[in-house]
Amino acid sequence: MTHQPQPDPHSDFEALFRPRGIALIGASTDPARLGYGMARNLLHSGYQGTVHLVNLHGGTLFGQPIYRSILQVPDPLDLAVLLIPAPSIPQVLQQCGERGVQAAVIAAGGFREVGAAGAALEQEITSIARQYRMRLLGPNCIGLIDTRLPLNVTFLPPPGPPSGGVAFLSHSGAICAALIDWARSQGFGFSRLISLGNQADLNETDLLAPVAADPATRVLTLYLEGLPDGPRFVQQATQVTRQKPVVALKVGRFASGQRAAASHTGALAGQDSAYQAAFRRAGVVRANTTEELFDWAHALSWCPLPAGRAMAVLTNAGGPGVTAADALEAHGLALAALKPATIDGLSQLLSPPASLHNPVDMLASATPEVYAGCLQVLLADPGVDGALVIIPPPPTYPAEAIAQVLTPLIQASSKPVVIALMGERLIETAASLFRRARIPEYRFPERAAAALSVLCQRAEMLAQDNSTPAYAVQRQQAGQRLTQAAPGFLEAGLANALFQAYGLPTLPMRLATTSDEAAQAAIELGFPVALKVASPDIPHKSDVSGVLLDVQGAQAARLGFDQIIANARQARPQANILGVHVQHMLPDGQDVIIGTLQDITFGPLVMFGSGGVEVEGLKDVAFALAPLTRADADYLLKSTWAGRKLEGFRSLPPADREAVQEALFRLGQLATDFPRLAEIEINPLRVLPRGQGAVALDIRIRAA
Repeated sequence: MTHQPQPDPHSDFEALFRPRGIALIGASTDPARLGYGMARNLLHSGYQGTVHLVNLHGGTLFGQPIYRSILQVPDPLDLAVLLIPAPSIPQVLQQCGERGVQAAVIAAGGFREVGAAGAALEQEITSIARQYRMRLLGPNCIGLIDTRLPLNVTFLPPPGPPSGGVAFLSHSGAICAALIDWARSQGFGFSRLISLGNQADLNETDLLAPVAADPATRVLTLYLEGLPDGPRFVQQATQVTRQKPVVALKVGRFASGQRAAASHTGALAGQDSAYQAAFRRAGVVRANTTEELFDWAHALSWCPLPAGRAMAVLTNAGGPGVTAADALEAHGLALAALKPATIDGLSQLLSPPASLHNPVDMLASATPEVYAGCLQVLLADPGVDGALVIIPPPPTYPAEAIAQVLTPLIQASSKPVVIALMGERLIETAASLFRRARIPEYRFPERAAAALSVLCQRAEMLAQDNSTPAYAVQRQQAGQRLTQAAPGFLEAGLANALFQAYGLPTLPMRLATTSDEAAQAAIELGFPVALKVASPDIPHKSDVSGVLLDVQGAQAARLGFDQIIANARQARPQANILGVHVQHMLPDGQDVIIGTLQDITFGPLVMFGSGGVEVEGLKDVAFALAPLTRADADYLLKSTWAGRKLEGFRSLPPADREAVQEALFRLGQLATDFPRLAEIEINPLRVLPRGQGAVALDIRIRAA
């Protein structure tokens, strides 16, 4: 048989998303079997291409012949759907390759998810697909749906999901099935749903760009259980989010990675910290619940983006207004300070008992026209970036009457407006009106406030500075020194040399092996000095009383040396104690911790936060992917008390924030250049007053 030329699946995904012909291998005439449901959906969902049915037993189904082999199926044929027992799939997939099929959906289970034998079978089908340059979706998936083509390559019962602008990629097939049913009652629709299954070939990262390129898709949503290639996901998602919003629900967030936590950084950087940092770098909005995932997708799909975080609240009841004000602040937003002209305009619409200040309480007697007039006045205020309108079941006017007058006003607005439509039975008609008009409505003010916050996140992400500053470093010199290092914590001299190669500020340090050497080093460095036990086996010196500060005089240095050695030997009898490090003490400043860690999924992470011996108790830390962008560095400082305090607090003068940022950039570059450096930690980094710099007082580096 001569077959028509096929498109290259590696140049696009036409064979998967726009197939000219589909073969269902495993079609069944038994209505109780999945092969019957799949055939029904393919033939009756409106797909305009050709559908071929295949089963070894032949016969007819829905008036169509059933071929006994894929090799008998005529052109056109781009996509095969395999719904047969797993052991039979390698042979049939081989035939698909010979037939010229370019993409396959393997809906059958029985692969990696069932154990070693299934994993071997999965590897076999992956090898066959690569041999024929065939793309695979699955196995162990429910397939895919495109509501606009339309195309329903699933065995789920009808009706399919309503058409809309939200694409959904899921590691869970059961979640897809539940969402299809749930979406029908929630007033939103999907452009595409894709169940990824075991991801033997295609995964979420592969499909981000082609799904985003679909004109019908306005927002991408993801349900993730893990990522096989973290850096590649970040790279692809970063490109996609510049064009369309991406919202992700990552489950398993409290399962910490299996890593050796030899430093504070390692102890604090659970697996979820890395995902949080990766999503932020890529511009992906992270949802905490399935409800948030689609609450936020609604808003991102239907609303314009705000110019700032100042919001107005319009209500006809005081309690919900206060609730909304609290929720806005909890989500990092602010109540807009209304201009005098705005207050004037409101006063002309409202009776004297009403509240003219934000939140604006119109009182329960507010008519639909008053709702519309007040919202128009608020949106005209240049200090208002968006609005949250609260509509409880009105005592006099039906909620749908308010929805009707607000709809054209909201649709014409360049500012986002979300609705807290409170209640259930009495607001059903109003909810339908808002949904048809693509205006996001939520049952309570807290959900509406969260949606406004996400719109702000999106606007700020598009405006942020993602450049990475370049600094002169001596990579070759650092690499040569690092080749000398055995696994474990680096000797202090080598650690200091690495820091010097990367321009990271350190204090001169002397190793004293006797009390007299300690006294001489202290005299040469200048009093006061700090004494610290020198041992590769004691990373946390304070735990063994191995630190003495503000040592004054040679005799005090001698006595301090003896005391530190005695303390260390008593606490760690087996430790290799090299002596005591002597450093000149800096003047007072603000102490912070900065560090890096190599994450198994995403590579190097940079940590910043409050330092000292209680860092793990305080947990005032934040993480970002390395190398840092300017936006990352800004986030690390603004999201922690340690960073905000650098601006000055009470008796503390402003500290050298710029020096901290430079240290973070340089440290992140060091960790990026040398993945062998499993953990780096500066605790503390002494930050001096503005313009005077920052200096690493204690350094720990562990080489893998």
